[in-house]
Amino acid sequence: MSSKLESDRKGLNAALEEARKGHLEAGIPIGSVLAIDRGGGDLEILGSGHNQRIQKGSAILHGEMAALEMAGRLKANVYQKSTLYTSLSMCVGAILLYKIPRVVIGENQNFMGDEALLRERGVEVVVLDDPECIGLMRQFIDENPNEWNEDIGES
Repeated sequence: MSSKLESDRKGLNAALEEARKGHLEAGIPIGSVLAIDRGGGDLEILGSGHNQRIQKGSAILHGEMAALEMAGRLKANVYQKSTLYTSLSMCVGAILLYKIPRVVIGENQNFMGDEALLRERGVEVVVLDDPECIGLMRQFIDENPNEWNEDIGES
């Protein structure tokens, strides 16, 4: 296994652990991690979090936003050498604002964010099609269609 793929699996596993936390809290099971690849499969996790819109009644605590919040205030060059790992698609605006150059997504079958826009803006987008990510989201959407539609801005 290449060191990049090893890092991607580690990052996604950390994001998936966050998604599981959200699921156990009866929230939307989307987790995210902001990390820097130090090479050889070694990841430095800067922040991690999960969607807490239901748990905290928050309008903005999507998984990616929670990970950025937990990372705290960072210098621009730190974001510009990081990777955002997320179990399901992503918050495109934050990625572009902070110039995060790489996003690794667990799955985009249940929902696809604007990956095309990220690619157009030079962001490397990697989709791993992880079976656990797919199943966890499918279960949540099937069991909680109203909460899911609210989360993605649908009626």
